[in-house]
Amino acid sequence: EAPPLSRYLRLSSVNVLTLPLAMASKVASMIGQVLGRQLLSRSVPALNAAAAAATRAIPARGLATPALTVLSEEEQMMKEAAARFSREKVQPLVREMDEKSHMDRSIIKGLFDQGFMGVEIDTKYGGAGSSFFSAILVIEELARVDPSVSVVCDVQNTLIIDYFRRYASKRLQEKYLPELAKNLLGSYCLSEPNCGCDAFALKTSARKDGEHWILNGQKAWITNAEHAGVFIVKANCNFDLGYKGITAFVVDRDTPGLEVGKKEDKLGIRASSTCPVYMQDVKVHESQIIGEIGKGYKYAIEVLNIGRIGIGAQMIGLAKGALENAVSYTHEREAFGKKIADFQAMKHQKARLATDVEAASLLVYNAARLKDSGQPFKKQAAMAKYYTSEVATQVAAQCVEMYGGVGFIKDFPAEKFYRDSKIGQIYEGTSFIQLNTISNFMDEEGGMK
Repeated sequence: EAPPLSRYLRLSSVNVLTLPLAMASKVASMIGQVLGRQLLSRSVPALNAAAAAATRAIPARGLATPALTVLSEEEQMMKEAAARFSREKVQPLVREMDEKSHMDRSIIKGLFDQGFMGVEIDTKYGGAGSSFFSAILVIEELARVDPSVSVVCDVQNTLIIDYFRRYASKRLQEKYLPELAKNLLGSYCLSEPNCGCDAFALKTSARKDGEHWILNGQKAWITNAEHAGVFIVKANCNFDLGYKGITAFVVDRDTPGLEVGKKEDKLGIRASSTCPVYMQDVKVHESQIIGEIGKGYKYAIEVLNIGRIGIGAQMIGLAKGALENAVSYTHEREAFGKKIADFQAMKHQKARLATDVEAASLLVYNAARLKDSGQPFKKQAAMAKYYTSEVATQVAAQCVEMYGGVGFIKDFPAEKFYRDSKIGQIYEGTSFIQLNTISNFMDEEGGMK
């Protein structure tokens, strides 16, 4: 008998190359036992493809754990598809969308059509049925061209869909996941005018009224709000319990009393909408509660830890895009009779930046792999989010300098990457919050807390 094998190989969808060495060895051993008893084809036929993939992968990995950057065939295909979409569909509209502070509808439609907005949604609901790591690759590739488009995809996958997949009832999943995979954009309403990082001090209230709850309050800086068709709203059902009264509600856009305010006029990621959301006597049926009453704070923490890896992916994509464009320019621009790329100072600058970007990438990939494998990842997520946002701002700033004077004008992409980079140090937990989180984990691990 080999039922435990299913914990390690979900049919043929798991890339054995991504498993820890001890686990991969155990999988290989179990496959051997199953084959030896001739049970594979008769008792567990669903494992045929997975076993074949595993046996091909084991010799390739030898005795070493594979590199974080080794991609499965599915991951590589997803990465290439996102890169192609970015070049062909997003790139021509980047400047116009930035200047108008508006996301072109064709881009949102294209994201859905390509399957990028439901990467982890099960195929039975119309999603791609892929991994979190695949979603991270998509977010990164989109950010190489336009971080504004990337964050639309990021919030949909790492916050909205993950929330429904983890905590929503089967009824809510069946109602919303097919639409979220097809054409329904979601928005996550946590922050308020007077509580950003101190999110659990929120003032939005939820009052019981028979089978319904009445929501009143205001949310601030809500990403995707302009085009969203559904909102996950955090409200407090019992202020006497403090943050333990916070509960998550699913609110449709057309619900009476819900109003999306004017878009914020932002420094960067301008094409991505950021709006206040107002609720006045918004009536929501109790069946629209996600998870348990009073557990909203717990769910928020868990989902935001995942979302921080997504922001890390956005930042490394941004940094790579900025650096690639700047390096290309240095091979075109000439000064003092030669290309500026040939000057030693320029060589050293791009080498330092490339090293920083590579280090940041590995932090993100490691956190994503840990998440996919069911291992603890919260500290690594905080490290990834902190470091990538710092690297992105430094890389984008120095890339402006590599361009010289033209780096300061809008005809070249450097100044936009520079403006877009700053948000990474702010949203989904500021750099200071990430440092606090990392420090707390260090104290816990050292037995000092």
